[in-house]
Amino acid sequence: MRVRTVLGDIDPADLGVCDAHDHLFLRTPRLPGQELDDPARAAAHLRTFAGLGGRTIAHWTPYGLGRREQDLAALSAATGVHIIAATGLHQAVHYDPDLLARIRPGLAALFHRELTDGPAGMIKVAGGFHGLDEHARHTMTAAAEASNATGAPIGVHLEEGTAALDVLDLLCGSLGVPPDRVILSHLNRSPDPWIHRRAAESGAYLCFEGPSRAHHATDWRLFDCLAALAETGHTDRVLMGGDTTTPDTPGIPHLLHVLRPRVEAQLGRDTATAIFETNPARAFALQR
Repeated sequence: MRVRTVLGDIDPADLGVCDAHDHLFLRTPRLPGQELDDPARAAAHLRTFAGLGGRTIAHWTPYGLGRREQDLAALSAATGVHIIAATGLHQAVHYDPDLLARIRPGLAALFHRELTDGPAGMIKVAGGFHGLDEHARHTMTAAAEASNATGAPIGVHLEEGTAALDVLDLLCGSLGVPPDRVILSHLNRSPDPWIHRRAAESGAYLCFEGPSRAHHATDWRLFDCLAALAETGHTDRVLMGGDTTTPDTPGIPHLLHVLRPRVEAQLGRDTATAIFETNPARAFALQR
């Protein structure tokens, strides 16, 4: 098995400490004036991350949202941090309708090409608020086709942490994606332990993210969610990321400077190792 990074394939054991969901670059009309578009800033964050023991970052910015794929290899080489880039699409509201109309007929081929010819090692898609609209279903169908052909993991943005079971019903139930190839994100934004347990029992990975101004109302529930999963024996399904989406997000350094030590203090060193090292090595491995 292997993990595809922007500098080539590596052994999953070489991932080390992993930020399982972040953004080095991001540009969307939904966040005007808050773009992440500065390579020097990205390099500084990566060096800080490496100085705290970080080894790998999964860069979830998908096709068409300013992921700056031309800069990622140089950043990885300069900082010594592995970068897993994403193909895929976000929600339709993040794109010009003309672009979506142009790429829609060949979406699965686009994802497949970026996974096999570079730069991507994962697929990013997005659900809606408590459901899946037509765009989400079309995008997830294309993602499933590309994933089933390449073994690439699928990372799913859950809007406000909702619709996790709908996503699993579609991707795994209808489209044949193995559950352990699916990473559900933002679950602490909807801190429902029953849903979290059901998702973990399916075999999917559950990614919890660091604080943000937009979702501060549920940030404090993060450790309640982690503790509940630990109590039911599901720490082997948990990942964590910084999810830096705007310049004022604590993000990448905060993940290892604040959150990892707290995971270790509250849930134990073995749990911290599982969340930040063992689980990502499985979750991001190409299953082909």
